[in-house]
Amino acid sequence: MAVKERVGLVVSDKMDKTVVVAIENRSSHTKYGKIVVRTKRYKAHDEENKCKEGDRVRIQETRPLSRTKRWVVAEILNSTSQS
Repeated sequence: MAVKERVGLVVSDKMDKTVVVAIENRSSHTKYGKIVVRTKRYKAHDEENKCKEGDRVRIQETRPLSRTKRWVVAEILNSTSQS
């Protein structure tokens, strides 16, 4: 079975070893045809606290790590921090 992966934007990094990633889903409305943007937020595990707010990251599904955490940061695609 394939591992589920999503690409999204880090919207919060205030928790320890956890980031909140917003995934945008753009789809056409079935009746009116207008593009509808739906946003879903996932909590993802970030072991080294490397992710910062505004980073584009790839997350993948894993076993439950806490009550709300079921995703882990696989890689940071675009980083906003200048280092």
